[in-house]
Amino acid sequence: MDLTEALRTTGSSRDFTDQPVDNATIASILDDARFAPSGGNRQPWRVVVVHDPSIRRQLADLMTAVWNEYLGESHDATRAPFAFGRTTGASPVVAPNPLLDEIERVPAVLAVAADLSKIALMDAGTDRPPMTGGASVYPFCWSILLAARARGLGGVLTTFLSRAQAKASPVLGLPDDHALVATVFLGYPVRQLTKLGHQPVAAFTTIDRFDGHALT
Repeated sequence: MDLTEALRTTGSSRDFTDQPVDNATIASILDDARFAPSGGNRQPWRVVVVHDPSIRRQLADLMTAVWNEYLGESHDATRAPFAFGRTTGASPVVAPNPLLDEIERVPAVLAVAADLSKIALMDAGTDRPPMTGGASVYPFCWSILLAARARGLGGVLTTFLSRAQAKASPVLGLPDDHALVATVFLGYPVRQLTKLGHQPVAAFTTIDRFDGHALT
């Protein structure tokens, strides 16, 4: 697939057909994704391909609790839920999430972790939650989605499980000093998105300063 086409047509797919995704296909996707950049080329990622339905269900239950909490936080339209890592203390809202409710039917479920001993947090110690560590692992996650797209698959990256890491760690056998950074769901999409709605460049790019003139 042409790279520009892949970049412009790789959206989040959550509705999959029943066509299975075998281990060979997953290995092939990861074989491409492993070339993603990381700080010092330390490649801190670890991946678990979760087949066991009972493990999937435990993870889904943990993520569902977070999903409900997330919906409860969403009542404030002026900011993202858990912005700055803070909670408003709003009550959870229970609502269906087909991806989690039927996780046993998802063709491929990948839990992605990062070895924190291999990641430099350049913004550690600042007066906000650190963000820069993600630069060493999320390009890998995005490469998984691009590699899947190139093979006719779709997928979505979620981070709900990170909030439940303390309970998820023993379920997945997560090593010490590792962080759960993403759960990636993959499959053959019921409908492949080709037109995605996004802001134009001028809406988020300025010249010289963040309060400068828009790049046009």
